Amino acid sequence: MNETEWLRELDALAKAGKRLDFWLRDDDAVAVTPALERLLSLVDAQGVPLTLAVIPEKTGFPLAEHLQAYPSVSVAVHGWSHESFSRPPAKKQELGDERPLAVVLNEIQAGLQKLKALHGQRFQPVMVPPWNRISDRIADSLPGLGYAALSVFGREKAAGLPLINTHVDIIDWKGSRGGRDPEAVYADLLAYARQPGLVLGILTHHLVHDDMAWSVLERILMQTKEHPACRWLSLGDLLNS
Repeated sequence: MNETEWLRELDALAKAGKRLDFWLRDDDAVAVTPALERLLSLVDAQGVPLTLAVIPEKTGFPLAEHLQAYPSVSVAVHGWSHESFSRPPAKKQELGDERPLAVVLNEIQAGLQKLKALHGQRFQPVMVPPWNRISDRIADSLPGLGYAALSVFGREKAAGLPLINTHVDIIDWKGSRGGRDPEAVYADLLAYARQPGLVLGILTHHLVHDDMAWSVLERILMQTKEHPACRWLSLGDLLNS
């Protein structure tokens, strides 16, 4: 079983005096919902820092006010409207080359400014592109808008600004669109845990979690939070490292 192998891997790391770092990113936050409250309660109970990728156009003060009770939660920028402008059969993408560059840059600069004003010190100037897709010319423009890093999905590649990626997604987007088979999630965790120097990013989407998604997330947090081989980092920690 992959879960058993995962736990053995963590024990082996601890025995060897090694450490595996993690961070947690959850996408599509806009408002206070029962699903978001469940996520916040879970990470708060486990003492795990969380980054919420917030959609700027659709959010406002109520979310910012609610998060004041959760000092370990960071906020990043999730595009502007989370609207796709690509033409089928192309994959969905908001931050692509379909629109004039100036239009897109004005939006994502406005998004940065809005979330910074709303969330203050918990805000981190990191772009999380909707659907984890962004064109090169937009990515290259991010530093000039005040962004310090980019976060997408998959192994980090060379880029014009720092990348703080997620690597293991707990949602089965191509199938049930609920939680993935836990054994598949643990197989991914194992594969990345064996890559030296990686900060392993877990990706969640609270609004679509079913019982399986919540269960596997809780198990991962419980297995790693107090394990001597594991350390959870905030987005601020990663930006300042």
